[in-house]
Amino acid sequence: MRLLFLTPQLPYPPHQGTTLRNFNILSQLAPRHEIHLLTLGAPDELNDSPLNELCARIEIAPSPVRTTAQRAFETFFHPQPDMARRLHSPALSAKLAALLNENRYDVAQIEGIEMASAWLDAANTLPARRPSTVVFDDHNAEWTLQKTAYDTDRANPGRLHAALYSWIQFNKLKRFERTVCLASDAVVAVSPQDADAIASLDPRIKPVVIPNGVDCELYVPSFEGVCAKPHAELSVVFTGKMDFRPNVDACLWFANEVLPLLRAAVPLAHVSFVGQKPSPAVLALRERPGVEVTGFVPDTRPYIADAAVFAVPLRMGSGTRLKVLEAMAMGKAIVSTTFGVSGIESTNGHDVIIADEARAFADAIAALLRHPDRARELGANARKLAEEKYDWRKLVPRFQALYSIGQAPPRAPISET
Repeated sequence: MRLLFLTPQLPYPPHQGTTLRNFNILSQLAPRHEIHLLTLGAPDELNDSPLNELCARIEIAPSPVRTTAQRAFETFFHPQPDMARRLHSPALSAKLAALLNENRYDVAQIEGIEMASAWLDAANTLPARRPSTVVFDDHNAEWTLQKTAYDTDRANPGRLHAALYSWIQFNKLKRFERTVCLASDAVVAVSPQDADAIASLDPRIKPVVIPNGVDCELYVPSFEGVCAKPHAELSVVFTGKMDFRPNVDACLWFANEVLPLLRAAVPLAHVSFVGQKPSPAVLALRERPGVEVTGFVPDTRPYIADAAVFAVPLRMGSGTRLKVLEAMAMGKAIVSTTFGVSGIESTNGHDVIIADEARAFADAIAALLRHPDRARELGANARKLAEEKYDWRKLVPRFQALYSIGQAPPRAPISET
């Protein structure tokens, strides 16, 4: 088949959730299909990139830039949500129109809601060139992500401005996400919980669950005793893009509420927040005893390998977290909130420890630091779960089943209602 993929950035290097998902989908499908990629970025990012081998054609539009004033105005007065406007690009829309005019595609796959506005514009203006099947891969149930952020922030007087933003966004997102789903032949959710949230938008929407995955040949358990990091046996790690709002909240909650309790029980316990673009609030945490903030690292695996416990202190969000699957594949003991492992078929006490309150979270980590045999047992069970249910080689073929369903006549234009 000839497949057209729309991605919000070049899927290589795969340093964060979206690029990890996109790169693994493309790399698994490329041996059997002709892939055309439309994305945002700069041409020099393709230098020495494996995407040149995976894709028969790559079209890149410059990443759009919005001023703070534009974003503020659109937040209140534009009918589309912030995520739909974030990457709005006339140049991208023009390239999409050209590709649809020049090629007959069997499948167009929209990777994430940020690319949806360009697709809706093209679908409404070029219905005759519509691919046989349109797949919307909804990386998060975006409206619920903002709803959980609103629920968390409204309880904090210092975060009322953020709560207002999320209230506006989740209501806009409910309308827009529904529109995108109804304009697609197949909708993919990354967890059963997300599928339920998306289906609640309209009874005609029937999402298919294809979860995030992990490369179990790349993320492997580390050998014990090879780490030279001081007090590695008392170390905790959390990884992620550190300007992403749920991750920022997670770091602050852990540092403010959990770490003092943990260090009271285990005085030398310490945490590393590992990931690119740390926000000012996260950067400020490195001044505290027992906190490391790394910023960008080319590979998170050494940091995960060095840690005794992988923490997932998330209190908001949706979807499934690739960071958790990576830690599982590396055989790490994981302590998480319920949010952190949402959508992953884990069992509390068997392959992960779940704790939602600061005291319980700190106690769970302290117990694992004191009992490394228990931590190894938990990690071994997590590795087995990753191999059995979340290896990309087992997940990506599920997309193939979706690629033959869109044989109905082209849909009529759909407006945002």
